[in-house]
Amino acid sequence: MMKNAPSEFRAIAVALLLATGTVGLPAWALQPGEQAPGFELPGRNGTVTFALAAHPDKVIYVDFWASWCGPCRQSFPWMNAMQQKFGSAGLEVVGINLDAEAKDADAFLAQVPANFTVAFDPGGDSARRFGVKGMPTSFLIGRNGMVIHAHTGFNEDGREQLEQMIAAAVEATP
Repeated sequence: MMKNAPSEFRAIAVALLLATGTVGLPAWALQPGEQAPGFELPGRNGTVTFALAAHPDKVIYVDFWASWCGPCRQSFPWMNAMQQKFGSAGLEVVGINLDAEAKDADAFLAQVPANFTVAFDPGGDSARRFGVKGMPTSFLIGRNGMVIHAHTGFNEDGREQLEQMIAAAVEATP
């Protein structure tokens, strides 16, 4: 039903899900058990490129975010902590910014630093391939390239469950 709904209706539905704190993933987005689409994106200052395929030995936590996203301000410190805690065990946190203007992302990052990989996709191509419809939307991708978990939004209640999923993913035999 939602898949064929006008984009305005889908945006309102996602906003309602986020406003109520519901952590889940809309049916039109990439689902657990599906192969994550490849992407190659520029990093800060356009000099560093992140390619998903270049990290087959890593568990990747991909987080799509934008400077105007309130819950993103809450998720960044948590993602910093996850990168620090599980990075040596094989986790790579990648925040993909979808702002059209780099200056907006830079202003956000000046206030809320990221101690993890940040890539930029102002055209939103990677977000379309993942089926992102709300901010933030995150995907936990196993070493085999398959989506383990996906969710839209970020709140206190979901942190422990997400950390447990990350721990299990990095502990799994590659």
